[in-house]
Amino acid sequence: MKQILRFIGVTNIPMALAGMAHPHPDPLPPRRGRGSISSMRGMTLIELIVVIAVLGLLAAYLAPNVMQAFSGAQSKTAKTQIKTLAAQLDIFKLDTGRYPTSQEGINALVQAPSGIAGWNGPYLKDRSLLKDPWGEDWKYTAPGQGSRAYEILSYGEDKKEGGEGNAKDVKSWDD
Repeated sequence: MKQILRFIGVTNIPMALAGMAHPHPDPLPPRRGRGSISSMRGMTLIELIVVIAVLGLLAAYLAPNVMQAFSGAQSKTAKTQIKTLAAQLDIFKLDTGRYPTSQEGINALVQAPSGIAGWNGPYLKDRSLLKDPWGEDWKYTAPGQGSRAYEILSYGEDKKEGGEGNAKDVKSWDD
């Protein structure tokens, strides 16, 4: 029975449960030599400093790339949110016969404007879509310029009109 227990890796089973007497408190003697705790040595201070330096260089190299990817993701999120808002504005128009006015804004998708017939909302379940990815209110204009029924605009990361890269404006009429 002892050989079977050792074979399957059981080392500390109470022998009363196994139905036999046990002469030693631990059936397997501790390992000595390579790989045992007593044979392992700690890292030297130099090795530790080298590891920390390598990790620091790696972090310094990767951090700008991660931040740039995050900023690009916000612009893509803004474009996706504009498409969601546009789809909900179209449903609003089907129900009411018109798009919300500039004064009503996209808030009309979550709260019925006064005196409007046919409103069957809320059209947005997530109120966080009322703000762009940078935490600002969307700029909504209806009617829009030219033949556009409405315009939805975010000034981007810099919150100013114009801009390049991550600060570029995100518009409903640009695809």
